[in-house]
Amino acid sequence: MITITNGKQLRQGKTLQTIQSEVAETNRLALSVDCVIFGFDENKLKVLLIRSDLKKYEGRYSLLGDLVYPAEDLDAAAYRILKQRTGLNDLYLEQVQTFGAVDRHPAGRVVTVAYCSLVNVQHHKLKILENELHWHDVKSAVDFAFDHKEILDACYERLQKRIQEHPLGFNLLPKKFSLRELQNLYEAILDVKMDRRNFRKKFFSMDFLTDTNEMEQDVPHRPGKLYKFNYEKYEKKKKKWFGIDF
Repeated sequence: MITITNGKQLRQGKTLQTIQSEVAETNRLALSVDCVIFGFDENKLKVLLIRSDLKKYEGRYSLLGDLVYPAEDLDAAAYRILKQRTGLNDLYLEQVQTFGAVDRHPAGRVVTVAYCSLVNVQHHKLKILENELHWHDVKSAVDFAFDHKEILDACYERLQKRIQEHPLGFNLLPKKFSLRELQNLYEAILDVKMDRRNFRKKFFSMDFLTDTNEMEQDVPHRPGKLYKFNYEKYEKKKKKWFGIDF
């Protein structure tokens, strides 16, 4: 409603009924969730993809996604979709970004919310393998459906930032790991080659690694020392820790 006061138009607050009417008449859109599941295996960063089941995108790959039910929270939808597509129900999902380009979905206006997770492939075996669900090297050339390459790139950029701010990567390593394994992990995620001496110097300066006084066994290279990440020490110091600057 508009009121004229001293020659000026003043817009009054909308009523709930007006907003409900506008939503019903103009916001005819659907909401979906897409899960970007990153995995670390064989010193490579991988992403979980599935063959699209839409005829328009026949032969192309997509992320794990589906529409959100009317009475369903976003987080609940993300975990439901992950469980239905992979059989996994023990992953931590983090909401990353919303994608709402008008023409991003051929069925109509569909806004999607991207979720991201980082897992150890060997510790999370897929229980469902329908539609050629499997791990792909992040660097491999894949023909994507929808705007899923854009979503993947955004989540990958977020992951690279997060792993330098928090020690997320240690969840992907064995409880006892060598500095070689640690460097391979960071190089795979950040997609850079690092100087061995400088890398080790930075981690030792943070004082979060505990020497186990054990050595690698049955490796094709010179055995290295095995370390553990000291989570207790990190919890005490994390407020003063500003991340890793490579």
